[in-house]
Amino acid sequence: VDVVPGAPKTELGKVNEWRGALQIKVAAPPREGEANEELVRFISEKVGIPKDSVKIVKGGTSRHKVVNIAATKETVEEALDSIHARLPK
Repeated sequence: VDVVPGAPKTELGKVNEWRGALQIKVAAPPREGEANEELVRFISEKVGIPKDSVKIVKGGTSRHKVVNIAATKETVEEALDSIHARLPK
């Protein structure tokens, strides 16, 4: 995912076609892990799983992150389909 910290509200952004990454705007500053915590909270809420099932595995201090979601393939696919339907065009 590509994270935009300090946004007015936490919400989905556009898909970066070149990077193949989903942009997520987070309403938290990029300090002391606040934006990462908000990102994990947002993803867990959208997928419908506990926060401890979402881990940032790469890019903890970068705006470009790799996130691991510990859920069934079906759960993640349903969440992604739902997210995709609500992405800005």
